[in-house]
Amino acid sequence: MKDITILSGKGGTGKTSITAALASVIENTVFVDADVDAADLHIIFQPENKETHVFDGAWVASIDTDLCTNCGLCREHCKFDAINFKTGGGLEIDSFACEGCRLCERVCPVGAISSERSTNNFWYVSDTRFGPLVHAKMGPGEENSGKLVTQIRKSAKEIAKAKNADYILNDGPPGIGCAAIASITGADAVILITEPSKSGFHDVVRLVELVQSFKIPMYALINKFDINLDICNQMESFFASQDIKLMGKLPFSEDVVHSMVAKKTILEYNKESEIGIILSELWKEVASSEQKIEQ
Repeated sequence: MKDITILSGKGGTGKTSITAALASVIENTVFVDADVDAADLHIIFQPENKETHVFDGAWVASIDTDLCTNCGLCREHCKFDAINFKTGGGLEIDSFACEGCRLCERVCPVGAISSERSTNNFWYVSDTRFGPLVHAKMGPGEENSGKLVTQIRKSAKEIAKAKNADYILNDGPPGIGCAAIASITGADAVILITEPSKSGFHDVVRLVELVQSFKIPMYALINKFDINLDICNQMESFFASQDIKLMGKLPFSEDVVHSMVAKKTILEYNKESEIGIILSELWKEVASSEQKIEQ
């Protein structure tokens, strides 16, 4: 079983569309939407939910006004200015400003402050026409996205072992933050999706540095290569200098937009699509390369 993560240095490169398209190519695979802050793979996959789990988020403090003496000690010690006096009197905690450090709970002389974990985050195990999908939904402003990614990847691995799946395919988050790090930890390979723009080039360089620090094999794919051929050529040279295999270049296609509107993969929308053909060949090469590494 191979655990492969698809990443992009920035949003809007087509990472999720390409992940969905690959679902039409590969079989016996468990899929993970590891972009938990803005999950959208389910839009195309149209999953049938089988399991729902609550994921404990950050600590959120609250004040028991019946016990509170309004001494203001908690307000004095709060480093985030999350505790203030209300207009009508009494103290209140701004849940958006609160960082969940629980210091106020400890300094309160009458025990009027308590904290609970946020339960505004969920993760799911679902069935789809492509196979099992493990995905999640975080509430606005919630924390611990990296831990949530780790949780759903762990669940996906258990499902893959039970089903004797050949692959786990993770649709990772953009950027190089905690969630991206959690999405590549323990992965067998990473496929980098980028686009030929200045921001795309800048961000993929940072992403390459991150993945290299984990010593994980990388493949690259340039999406919409024909929107800027000069930067595309620069990217090709960069990947060559970093010994990263460029698996292919996809042209810009309005069919991709139309397929997303129709909630289909590009291969479902148009079997004769040039992009579909390229991705089919790309996956064969990735699978072949990974088998050689394993041997």
